[in-house]
Amino acid sequence: MRNHTELTEFILLGIPHTQGGETVLFLLFLFIYLFALIGNLLILTAILSSSVLRTPMYFFLGLLAIFDIVLPAVTCPKMLFYLSGQSPAISYQGCATQLFFYHLLGSTEACLYSVMSFDRFVAICYPLRYSLIMRPGVCVGLATVAWTMGCVHSSILTAFTFSLTYCGPNQVDFFFCDIPAILPLACDDTSLAQTVGSAEVSFLVLSFWGSICFCYMHIAIAILRMRSAEGRKKAFSTCSAHLAAVLCYLAPVAIIYLEPTPNHLVDAIVQIFTSIVSPMLNSLIFSLRNKDVKNSLKRLLNKVILTQK
Repeated sequence: MRNHTELTEFILLGIPHTQGGETVLFLLFLFIYLFALIGNLLILTAILSSSVLRTPMYFFLGLLAIFDIVLPAVTCPKMLFYLSGQSPAISYQGCATQLFFYHLLGSTEACLYSVMSFDRFVAICYPLRYSLIMRPGVCVGLATVAWTMGCVHSSILTAFTFSLTYCGPNQVDFFFCDIPAILPLACDDTSLAQTVGSAEVSFLVLSFWGSICFCYMHIAIAILRMRSAEGRKKAFSTCSAHLAAVLCYLAPVAIIYLEPTPNHLVDAIVQIFTSIVSPMLNSLIFSLRNKDVKNSLKRLLNKVILTQK
């Protein structure tokens, strides 16, 4: 990369139209970041500490909690750093690394949502064959596929973005290094990188949405056919939490990368929601709406209290 550019760093200009409100934004994002971190750590701890939660559903939920811990760490600490009055500069290598890991974690998490919808599809539509279909080897294989797809996707986007020459302006009109903010700074023709990026993201978003819609269409039919009101209630409760998390995550992604005329302020708000707010909401959605997780956390809390006594 060093042979392709004269720039050694980029300057992150932050969230558009928020000059003068850095202190308020710092406190707000610090609260959200810590809430997301603590909430997802509690979910992960509850899953690991309970023998009842050793099922495929909670295996994937634990992976989601890990991604919701790591994903905000890609963008939020640097944003908090310059909102507190420190230097907004980021090195060229740091910018490339930030872009790579943001898309790696983001696309892997989106794929994980698709896998979780398949898990719910099998559990509700084929309950008698669930343990056979979703055996441990299959669960690990699905998680590996999600991780592999994220690696390939992120590697392609990062390679095309940073194979260009950056020799002029270095001010990134955004709060972190993302493709729509970096490409306008290139001195080369960016049409190929833009085409590849749009095609990549469009393919992933449409694939994930398609698979999730397919699974939930069959889930809805199966729930409506249930004779037991209690069974319908339990199935709906489990699926509604996952569906809410999917909508909170994938809908904003579709807005950013598939919108015909980008708007920096709208993009910044949506990116903040996806990378920082959504992990916080997931910790609330999957803890407050899940009795098993709540019960595990209560048992863990009682154990800690008894230990201190």
